[in-house]
Formats: sequence, C-alpha cells, structure tokens
Amino acid sequence: MTTLPHGGKVEWIGLRPARNRDMVEVETVEATTGAGLTGDRYNGGSGKRGVTLIQAEHLPVIAALAGHDHIAPGTLRRNLVVSGIPLVALKGRRFRVGEVVLEGTDACDPCSRMEDALGPGGFNAMRGHGGLCAHIVEGGTLRVGDVVEAL
Repeated sequence: MTTLPHGGKVEWIGLRPARNRDMVEVETVEATTGAGLTGDRYNGGSGKRGVTLIQAEHLPVIAALAGHDHIAPGTLRRNLVVSGIPLVALKGRRFRVGEVVLEGTDACDPCSRMEDALGPGGFNAMRGHGGLCAHIVEGGTLRVGDVVEAL
C-alpha cells in the first residue's frame, strides 16, 4: 500500500478567486502553511481544503462519462492537475509537490455545480474521480512542471 511505481508531475494550476467565478490559470502560486493558495477563495479557511488536486488521467474518463470529447481543467474547479501518480494513494499521507509539503486529507467529492459545468449527469460523471483535498504542511511556491512524490 505504501509503494508507488514512480512520482508524478503538476500539469496545470488554477485558482478560484471567488464563489461562482471562473478559474484563473497560473504558472506559479504561493502555498501558505495551514491556510491555502494566494489568490484562491479557500485561502485562510480550515486548511483541510488548502489545495485540491485531480488526476490528469481521469479528465478523459470524466469527459467520456459526461458525453464530452474534452474537458478543460478549470471546468472541474481543482487547483492542481497532476499526472503519473495515483492521488488516491496519497490520502492520509504526506507528499511533496516541488518545494511544498502537503498531506492528503480527504477525497474531493464533486459538488452540484458539476451539473451546470458538465451538463445533466455531470455530478455522477465525476463520482469516484473528484480527486484529493490536501492540507499545506510546509508552504512555498508551486509551479507547473513540479515533481510530485510521496514522503
């Protein structure tokens, strides 16, 4: 259960500036210990949802289940799109993303907004593919291209 085949990579970073606003794509962002990402609406909250991550490999699956050819990462409202490492294996574990240390806190279940974003059935298309919520243990800068590795 603790062995992973290899590390992963950050493919995309997005911020939610406010409720019901479009995601803003960025190349880098500051992660604050115990809080969140600078410019994201969840910054300063409980910290359990300081960063949300989704598996890049799940985007085509969600698109197919929702009846789309392609889904832009911002549509799913997660902060980081990560490839190459199974995010489900990081729940309850600490992991490093570039210089930042995160701890997987819980599954990032879809919300009812996915019905609007993906169309009827969008919520169910995302079930089991929503990603991971994480707490920021050690802050720093997150960058597109950063390596993701379990600690």
